[in-house]
Amino acid sequence: MIDLFPQGFEELEHGDGVELVAYTDARGEELLWQAFGHASATAVDEGWEHRWRMFHRPVEIGDLWIGAPWHEAPSNGVSVVIDPGRAFGTGSHATTRLVLQLVMKLERGSLLDVGCGSGVVSIAAAKLGFGPITAWDLDENAVEATRRNAMANDVELDVRRGDGTAVDLEPVDVCVANVTLEVVERVAARVRCAHLVTSGYLLSDEPQLSSFERIERIGEEGWAADLFRPAQ
Repeated sequence: MIDLFPQGFEELEHGDGVELVAYTDARGEELLWQAFGHASATAVDEGWEHRWRMFHRPVEIGDLWIGAPWHEAPSNGVSVVIDPGRAFGTGSHATTRLVLQLVMKLERGSLLDVGCGSGVVSIAAAKLGFGPITAWDLDENAVEATRRNAMANDVELDVRRGDGTAVDLEPVDVCVANVTLEVVERVAARVRCAHLVTSGYLLSDEPQLSSFERIERIGEEGWAADLFRPAQ
């Protein structure tokens, strides 16, 4: 389905399986028949191309509000507007919310975001008073999304494309790594920081970081986020 419809398709769960829905034309229906041997077609109402927006909801974390461009931001507090694009991170995923909860507790200073996705953590941190901020991601779509979202939010970020487990990471006050458990452990072995905030793994997972000691863990929907400081 990704090969046939790279622009996107809908996944609907049923009691006996999963239905995959592509919004397409007669040519697309023919491709479905060729690929799967069967398909069904139903006319859809106007405005179908905007239906995916219904799945994005604004997020509030304390005084921090995160929403998409089509949402109305509140008049008070700190607002971050994120266009999801093709990069991970709109604030709606539990790991993003957990990371931001921990970051908001920390003293403001320089921040490094490894695996920045759409830039939501970096942009929120900038609006909360952190800086300077460097955001790394291996995915070109993520780099472009972060730069675009930073400009839309009128914040200054140093956005770089590269592998956070292989590049030289400058010393910072706070490092954030909302990635996989394996990548978190590899980043921790390379970074020098006063505080390390990590997520992207389950509550049942335990990061093995020899250079850091954990001082707080929070969880939501089965996901975990940890706050570390250098081992004493």
